[in-house]
Amino acid sequence: MMLGDVLAAARDSGADIASWLKPADPDLWDRVQREAAAHGREPGDLAREAVAAFSERAGEEDWAMLVSRLRDADDPGRSLLLTMMRWRLDAMDAAAASLRPARTPPAAPAHEGDTR
Repeated sequence: MMLGDVLAAARDSGADIASWLKPADPDLWDRVQREAAAHGREPGDLAREAVAAFSERAGEEDWAMLVSRLRDADDPGRSLLLTMMRWRLDAMDAAAASLRPARTPPAAPAHEGDTR
């Protein structure tokens, strides 16, 4: 199967994501569930969005990492989806972090005799 075929199949699937993702990577499954619930979506929707986002926005290094993982994987389709979903969730986390206001440390207390 060509990479394009795998991408198309992944883009169209997702409804039964729990049956393979939960046993394959329980921590990622928990992240997917939390993120989907936070945005009022189903985990399968998040999987489809991950494939589309990676296909459209991943850089050369991301693609090189993916191809390397596919080459070494026992189950390339599963490896593809796991990699794309982790990439998407990491990108979402980074975007959310950039929107949070920076915390400024409290000012140091003034000492007696300080002429500042």
